[in-house]
Amino acid sequence: MKSIYAIRDYMASAYILINTEVANEIEVLELLKKYPEVKEAHIVYGVYDIIAQLEAETLRDIKEGILNEIRKIKKIRNTVSMIVAE
Repeated sequence: MKSIYAIRDYMASAYILINTEVANEIEVLELLKKYPEVKEAHIVYGVYDIIAQLEAETLRDIKEGILNEIRKIKKIRNTVSMIVAE
């Protein structure tokens, strides 16, 4: 059985829900917008502070963008990552 990732003919994408340190939403949002993988990012009300949409050529690029870059922003408390399947 082939993985769905092997048959996709479009870019990999993901959404990240982000909690920031109190009163740091705008600063984190501006930092996120500097990453080429981040196509959109918005401050939201509710359980999370920011939602970001990522796109890259491969799923590996998405993972590296999330793990190596975004999660290291000091004022981010935690993230929930959702890789788009279809």
